[in-house]
Amino acid sequence: MKLGIRPILDAGRPKVYIETYGCQMNVNDSEVILSILQDEGYALTENIEEASIILANTCSIRDNAEQRIWGRIEQFRLQKRKRDGVIIGIMGCMAERLKDKLLEGKVVDLVAGPDSYRNLPEMIREIKAKQEPQMHVQLSKDETYAEISPVRLDKNGISAFISIMRGCNNCCSYCVVPYTRGPERSRDPFSIVREAEEVYANGYKEVNLLGQNVDKYFWKDPEDADHTVNFAQLLEMVAKVDPGMRVRFSTSYPSDISDEVIETMARYDNICKHIHLPVQSGSDYMLEKMRRKYNREWYLNRVDKIREVIPDCGITTDVIAGFCGETEQDHKDTLSLMEQVGYDSAFMFAYSNRPGTLASRKYEDDIPYEVKTARLNEIIALQNRMSLKSNERELGKIVEVLVEGPSKRNPEQLCGRASNNKMCVFPNGGHKVGDYVMVKVESCTSATLICSLV
Repeated sequence: MKLGIRPILDAGRPKVYIETYGCQMNVNDSEVILSILQDEGYALTENIEEASIILANTCSIRDNAEQRIWGRIEQFRLQKRKRDGVIIGIMGCMAERLKDKLLEGKVVDLVAGPDSYRNLPEMIREIKAKQEPQMHVQLSKDETYAEISPVRLDKNGISAFISIMRGCNNCCSYCVVPYTRGPERSRDPFSIVREAEEVYANGYKEVNLLGQNVDKYFWKDPEDADHTVNFAQLLEMVAKVDPGMRVRFSTSYPSDISDEVIETMARYDNICKHIHLPVQSGSDYMLEKMRRKYNREWYLNRVDKIREVIPDCGITTDVIAGFCGETEQDHKDTLSLMEQVGYDSAFMFAYSNRPGTLASRKYEDDIPYEVKTARLNEIIALQNRMSLKSNERELGKIVEVLVEGPSKRNPEQLCGRASNNKMCVFPNGGHKVGDYVMVKVESCTSATLICSLV
């Protein structure tokens, strides 16, 4: 099957409606799901009222993500009441984690885990023939969907997500991913490069290489054990597709990001100068309890290396407030590390106990909600101040921006991201989506650089 871009076909076909929750990897999974169903004769619709198949591609990272899905299942029930034969499916991590529980309310007909998407056509046929729900949640050590051409669901046609690996072996004590997405396995690098070539040939200007831990990407040729490709080498292979194509990646893991990756980023102008490096906590005690495989000193060493090799590199992170047993000093250690690094932005959350994880089995979720919330608010307030300072350091600089579309607040202006992932807003000037534009940073907020055209 040809890789890269596939059109969304219609022509009177039965319709499938897909809702996607969670991270960019889930977006890419939805594109794979649609590709498989399109080959089966279905077409995508954005109107749930006309869909014969309604799918929710889910996330289980936090409890509130799952609660949203339970609410949506009740809404899907209304569609089944309105029209005979509507099939409701729950896909992805929540399907893998909850399995039979999803079928108890007799609303959901189809439950498919992240490695089961090839089985969707047969499952749908079985549901129609037997009028019985179907479930397939077996995890795989080999599935990467490497040869399946995703049907791109993005709206602007500028940035394409390319999955380079699946699963995770880290087993952080709070995380469900190893249990819902299985072990790490890396995709054939040549299929990744071919997909990047084809999305660029079809007008995309940026690719984002995706994996739970991209730094652990490692492919061994099944016919030549001496022929291997690591993440730094893959990054270089994709960067060489065309200097006009930007390359981003996520997510990096602090104990695994290598000097070779950082130096490869510095060597190629079209590899964006931004690294998302989740820290989760600044306390060595918390990091050990979280099973993060690095300590505060190691993490800061990696930050120092990034700053040394790529001085203007954007660094963003994830932070958890109120993990099991977190003391006030642990919390202060997190605040002090954040200040020491000076992150450009962060995803910040209160700890959410996830059933089945090591933390849920071994540790008491003993931090009161009010304390978690107060600590999270402190973290957010600090990050807002640091984000503003980070953006103020951009004042007067001239940067290259890839135009993504109209500004949300002012449609008369355009917006796009600089290489370091900072969002820029600037006058239209006759430019269009997909153009590279040079802009000068004139002012800023904590979230946005306000620019003029150069």
